[in-house]
Amino acid sequence: MDTSAESLRERNKRETSRTLTDAARRLTAEKGFGGFTVEELCSEVGVSRRTFFNYFASKENAVFGFAVIDSRQQKLEERFVAQSGDLLDDFVDLTITRFELFNPVHDARALFAVIDTEPRLFKALLDQFAESERRDANLVVQRLGEGPDAALRAEVLVQTVGALLRLSMDQLLHHQSPVPFRELLTSRLAIARSLLTTSEKAD
Repeated sequence: MDTSAESLRERNKRETSRTLTDAARRLTAEKGFGGFTVEELCSEVGVSRRTFFNYFASKENAVFGFAVIDSRQQKLEERFVAQSGDLLDDFVDLTITRFELFNPVHDARALFAVIDTEPRLFKALLDQFAESERRDANLVVQRLGEGPDAALRAEVLVQTVGALLRLSMDQLLHHQSPVPFRELLTSRLAIARSLLTTSEKAD
């Protein structure tokens, strides 16, 4: 009973978050990003300003669809920190599972269409990606413990997997690859591993 109620609450939260993002994008397209306030967005959706900031840290994040935190993501991250297997494999699995759960490709075209109308949002989007990478690096540091090179190892891991993720996303978005994201990422990871563990010399 409690589980069902919790599940219903979570679904309602996600629906409210989605409604706010859809409205924010529509208002941006109609009025420009600076043409409406958070209060006007809240009025459009029928929620309070306080409720808005329970979901999003800023108006930009509402347009991007970057909620403050999703309970499903939080559980995945907690599981990653508690794991004790191969660090790279576990982090790649976290990356893939998050991707499959939230499917950013499904929303990417709508997001890029908004950014095309408001180019200044692009920098804010890059800032959000950087913040996400810092968050992931902190998760890796939690997993590693406070060793002397923990922060550097975390940075290298997150940036390396991030580069492979962007290559895989490019295949999905710009080349309409029919290959599932999991396969795109793991195949590139295998190549990266082979390049880093073998010495290839030109004849």
